[in-house]
Amino acid sequence: MKVTNVFIKSMIKTYIICLYVDNLLIFGSNIPAINSVISLLSKNFDMKDLREADVILGIKITRSDKGISLDQSHYVEKILWKYNYFDCKPASTPYDPSVKLFKNTRDSVRQTKYVSIIGSL
Repeated sequence: MKVTNVFIKSMIKTYIICLYVDNLLIFGSNIPAINSVISLLSKNFDMKDLREADVILGIKITRSDKGISLDQSHYVEKILWKYNYFDCKPASTPYDPSVKLFKNTRDSVRQTKYVSIIGSL
């Protein structure tokens, strides 16, 4: 994910606005300050307030007493389902050099499919 712009306002109350194309993520530790920013932006721009984000730009946000965690496991699962690889067995990395490689005698992977899968990651 490439964030186009990040705006940080820090005085007594700090909040951060991440902007990506037409998506905004506003966060901070002071809810009244965040609500004030949302109100100000709503007066000047046509926007929807979706409240607390649980997913943004393919990133899942999970809140707990320990803090906030971000992950993309659901996005990876979506890619695996899309390309019909969901039932594949996981493999450890790095590759074991003692394993002997042999020429593929089955159907090869279409280059465009491979590029599409890698591009999704």
